[in-house]
Amino acid sequence: MKKYILTLGIFFGLVGCSDDYYESLNVDNSNPSEVPAGFLVTYATTSLFHQMVNQNVNLNVFRFFSQYLTTTTYTDEPNYDLDTRNIPGNHWNRLYTRVLNNLKDARAIVEADLTTAPEKKANQLAIIDILEVYTYQVLVDTFGNVPYSEALMGLENQFPKYDDGAEIYNDLFARISADISALNPSFGAFGDNDIIYNDDISAWKKMAASLQLRMAVQVMDVNSSAAGYVQQALASGVFTSNDDNFQLNYLTAAPYTSPVYEDLVLSGRTDYVPANTVVDYMKALNDPRMPIYFSKLIDGEYVGGDYGTSNNYETHSHEGDIFFTPTLPGVLLDYAEVEFLQAEFYMKTGNAGAAKAHYEAGILANMDYWGVDSGDAAAYVAANSWDGANKAQLAMQFWIGMYNRGWEGWNVWRRLDSPVMNVAIDSGEPVPTRYTYPLSESSLNPDAYGQASSAIGGDTKTTKLFWDIH
Repeated sequence: MKKYILTLGIFFGLVGCSDDYYESLNVDNSNPSEVPAGFLVTYATTSLFHQMVNQNVNLNVFRFFSQYLTTTTYTDEPNYDLDTRNIPGNHWNRLYTRVLNNLKDARAIVEADLTTAPEKKANQLAIIDILEVYTYQVLVDTFGNVPYSEALMGLENQFPKYDDGAEIYNDLFARISADISALNPSFGAFGDNDIIYNDDISAWKKMAASLQLRMAVQVMDVNSSAAGYVQQALASGVFTSNDDNFQLNYLTAAPYTSPVYEDLVLSGRTDYVPANTVVDYMKALNDPRMPIYFSKLIDGEYVGGDYGTSNNYETHSHEGDIFFTPTLPGVLLDYAEVEFLQAEFYMKTGNAGAAKAHYEAGILANMDYWGVDSGDAAAYVAANSWDGANKAQLAMQFWIGMYNRGWEGWNVWRRLDSPVMNVAIDSGEPVPTRYTYPLSESSLNPDAYGQASSAIGGDTKTTKLFWDIH
């Protein structure tokens, strides 16, 4: 714990006065900072987690897209207004600048290092690359075509082209496969600067394989090689328990607390209530996770807010007590998701028996993570038995399991076309299928923006990404 605080404290002291640098893509990256590579990886990692975990309406509205949450007063975001607060731009800039740009600098420093053992350097470069692959997958699956081959070139190329999303995926598959092969558990990597797995290279290998599994299932409806990537990932070894989760453990003292705690407690605001979409579905299933996900009203009932309109905070359920704690971990990939992904893969390839086994394991893994009594979890699995073929039932349980992970829940809904979502009340709009491009792109990089918009079928919220064919 103390090492974690010291690492972050030193790094934030070094970069805290240069926020403007991290808000601009057009910077000179030809001379990497003298900050040690491990500190850059730490900063990039915490930035990635913060962006994907927080529920600040200026930065991350995926919990609204998944209809896990709605709001009390400010209803723009649950009605899918992305422009007023520049939500796509904030997401885009933070991933490209705070995450990918720092990883690029870290890579340059590692490659220039002549003193570290080659095996350790290989591990360092593989971990950097794994984090880059994760981030690019998020960008592609959020926007569609994005800058990739010409990204992060600074003044060398201020107008990067947007690469085709399917082609980016193909390159990411090659990269993650190479990373898995390159990782050598007999050597370390970043030591104390590895704030996720504490320099356990075997854990990183599992994480990379699990990421490859996720990517392959995401595109298996359109990519003929996806089944092979799934099998390769399973052979490499994916997560087998919640101990393997790709998560960041936050601390009790600011500024190292959970971003969700910051948004719910430190902000002093009461902006969020669980949406009636998720509350009503879980009530119908008598789901034992409800006391963890939500609070009860005085009469003992769970009442979700009407999705997409104003709601009274006092007369609706709130997020559960655990979300108001400073140490709530940030999770970006977990054992439950890995099990559900395998269930989806086997369902789509006609192996109902294997699909059913992984479906049940996914539910149990998620309930174990949240601390549900094992007897209650087993009873719930029995009451929700699955035939290994009903896509809507798998989607429902997968989506419920991704509560508090809005981006992943949105992926489930887009990929499996279920569960049925509510139409936002005030706007009358359906759930978007992508983020629109940042407004600044049309003026700062107009030619590339125009080509990308045309290539994906229009820069709208309802344009479907290349893998979303149903």
